[in-house]
Amino acid sequence: MTTLVEAPAITNVQPAAPLTLKDAGLTLDLVIQLLLKTLHFSGELSGMELADRLGLLFPAVEPALDAVIGQHQCEIVAGGFGSRASYRYRITDAGRVRAMLFLQDNQYVGVAPVPVAQYRRYMNEFAAPTSSKATRAHIREAFSHLVLSDAVLDQLGPAINGRHSLFVYGPPGNGKTVISQAIRNVLGGEIAIPHAIEVDGNIIRIFDPVIHEPVSAIDRGQQLHAGIRPDARWVRCRRPMVMVGGELRLESLDLHDRSHAGFFRAPIQTIANGGVLVIDDFGRQQCSPRELLNRWIVPLENRVDFLTLSNGQKVELPFMVLVVFATNLQPSELVDEALLRRIQYKVLATGPTREEFSVIFENCCRELHIEFAPLIVEHLFSRWYEPRHIAPRGCHPRDLIRHALAIAEYLEHPARLTPDLIDAACSSYFIHEA
Repeated sequence: MTTLVEAPAITNVQPAAPLTLKDAGLTLDLVIQLLLKTLHFSGELSGMELADRLGLLFPAVEPALDAVIGQHQCEIVAGGFGSRASYRYRITDAGRVRAMLFLQDNQYVGVAPVPVAQYRRYMNEFAAPTSSKATRAHIREAFSHLVLSDAVLDQLGPAINGRHSLFVYGPPGNGKTVISQAIRNVLGGEIAIPHAIEVDGNIIRIFDPVIHEPVSAIDRGQQLHAGIRPDARWVRCRRPMVMVGGELRLESLDLHDRSHAGFFRAPIQTIANGGVLVIDDFGRQQCSPRELLNRWIVPLENRVDFLTLSNGQKVELPFMVLVVFATNLQPSELVDEALLRRIQYKVLATGPTREEFSVIFENCCRELHIEFAPLIVEHLFSRWYEPRHIAPRGCHPRDLIRHALAIAEYLEHPARLTPDLIDAACSSYFIHEA
């Protein structure tokens, strides 16, 4: 998909690399833990390789190296030309013992975390840049692959600009899910996602390679020319789009450490920070709509979320996410007025008109590389929709064309729509009342 707003410069997207441990906001003890655990699994690394594994520059790692070498938990096994970053370092038996003790408490190994204060500051400054406000032209371009009325588009635009929550509701099969997914097209630019954040020694993993979509880093020559060294603890990504459906449980909204590994995985709303979170089929989750919205009353209004660590300590995190509730149920039947007020925008996705249905049908024919025959649409309405009082849905053209082509293949007929094939498709698609 194409973003509509040009991405900001890297200085606005990815923080600069910290030159010292103090700039990184990390304690010496935490870096020593990560360093020894990394060497425990790798055995031997150069100083530069070790720094890369931790996502830090070598000067920020050097004090931790000096400390473990002084305690005989690491040793230099080979020199190099130039700085100590080229030396090779190996963990000792004493270092392995200490690394194993660290792993018993916390199995996190990898890129060093970002302090929660730095994460809050970054999200407050860059999560919802004012430069990405959508205009009517932007909205029409972003949703150009869908057949939507001007009224629906003009409701979506202000909701997206408001970066608030919205209901997309209406009868099933009219594109509520694809509308929700397309909202991400309007959110311009990119955002940096930290591999993990640190709160009083607790580590919360945020970057998820299954959900987040990294973008190509800025050209290295351009970085050097501009004097920019991006902080490798952050991953430059497209703005995230997270979709959950009926599998959603209330505990998915809190920190969890299911494997008892000593570190936490961020909840879905934190993973979606800076982007879009779609609650598909809202009302069919494994928690009630009231429970879900009660959990988010404060975050939806104040853009701040409170999560609880295993020791009971509360952590304040930004809630910079546009939440889309997509449902084919009436919002008023799901929650009361007080909760409904928290979701400030409501967009009704109605069924297509006859003209819109024809456009959708033609678009589907083009995508499937078959000839579009307007008479087939006329046949559908005169033979099926009107006499049987069937309400046309936006998904019908795609489904009926695929059904008809499957029947043609089975009968060894050419891949071409005919009234007989459409009738056969409708007979197996629509329910016959007894």
